[in-house]
Amino acid sequence: MPSAIVTGATGITGSAIVHHLCKDSSYDKIYSLSRSNPGYQNSKIQHATIDLQASADDMATTLAGISADYVYFCAYLARDDPAESSRVNGIMLSNFIQALETTGAIKTLKRLILTCGFKHYGVHLGNCKQPLLEDDPILDGNKAGVSWPPIFYYNQERILADAARRGQWEWIVTLPEDVLGYARGNFMNEATALGLYCAVSKVLPGSELPFPGCKANYFAFNCWTSANLHAKFCLWAATAKDAGNNIFNVMNGDTESFQNLWPRLAARFGCKIPHPMFPNGGVPDTKGFKDFESTTIRLPSKHPLAVHEADIGVALHPEKQETPTLFLQVDPEKWAKRRDVNEAWAKLRDTYKLDQAAWDKATWDFLTFVLGRDWSCVGSMSKARKLGWTGYADTWDELEETFEILEKEGILPPVEHLKSNF
Repeated sequence: MPSAIVTGATGITGSAIVHHLCKDSSYDKIYSLSRSNPGYQNSKIQHATIDLQASADDMATTLAGISADYVYFCAYLARDDPAESSRVNGIMLSNFIQALETTGAIKTLKRLILTCGFKHYGVHLGNCKQPLLEDDPILDGNKAGVSWPPIFYYNQERILADAARRGQWEWIVTLPEDVLGYARGNFMNEATALGLYCAVSKVLPGSELPFPGCKANYFAFNCWTSANLHAKFCLWAATAKDAGNNIFNVMNGDTESFQNLWPRLAARFGCKIPHPMFPNGGVPDTKGFKDFESTTIRLPSKHPLAVHEADIGVALHPEKQETPTLFLQVDPEKWAKRRDVNEAWAKLRDTYKLDQAAWDKATWDFLTFVLGRDWSCVGSMSKARKLGWTGYADTWDELEETFEILEKEGILPPVEHLKSNF
């Protein structure tokens, strides 16, 4: 029976993989690796506390006696500087693989599955060619007259492929987008920030739910990835015929838009949809929604679509080439610091005994990017489908299920009580 190692076992993607490995009767041993013990209660799990920033020799000491057929590498470290992010995350993966080589565990390895994401395509830099395909050219070096900032996934992907050739095992890279899920104590989750925004908006006078981002984003098309679906995909990819040595997009399989999701969010939390939603016409560089502060952020690079101009026969407008822009009519970070907002949060927190850490650590800055961009973000699942992957999840269902978990964990208020009492 196969065994597995999961790094980043306390994160949203890592914990979901551990959960699904436990349910898979074909696995008899699961090693969960992280800096803190997640306290999994399953006889198949053996936890090892590990610092992935340590040297290869130090990690080899920790990993003595641990080996597996499949490794699921879900750990990463966030850094504001792209070059530092590339350096740190590359060393972390490289040292981990070297540690497995030192202990001899690499000899039993069949495939290593590395979780990356849509930053692989440069979606954080601007508009990309749609839909996103796994063989799209990467944004390294100087292309389209732009010296693109380092994307740390590229460094990890090169390290992984080189090590696999050296050790004669196979690799998989997964590219999920805007992951929906939950891990205890981990608040780097779009659903957490969205849920808090909706719940607090319900308590504010008028219970309106203005869309924080720009009008273009409201009507754009996007994809999301369920952490549970991603976990199922990783287990499938570990053994799927001909899947080895490949990069795969991993999304739910539907295409969504906030023009559809936002009214459903308002209805769920008992809020009112403002009319008009964009009183200033949704034009960037104008004032915010009513008395809320807006924000405009000009990104430093051209849109990645510029790389494809010759291939698709269309040139971007010069202003679109030079200044990708995020515009939000409600700046999430400034909103979360307002006195009235914090008073509303405190009322919810005290009434329902909610976790203050969820508010303090909510990723308002991530919402700024996700809701402020004026471009779509849609990937193709054709590559995996052609190899037999049939998994699917409905994005709204996954979002609502995540909200329900957040309610049970004391991060969001119970929505039915919220709607009837505020």
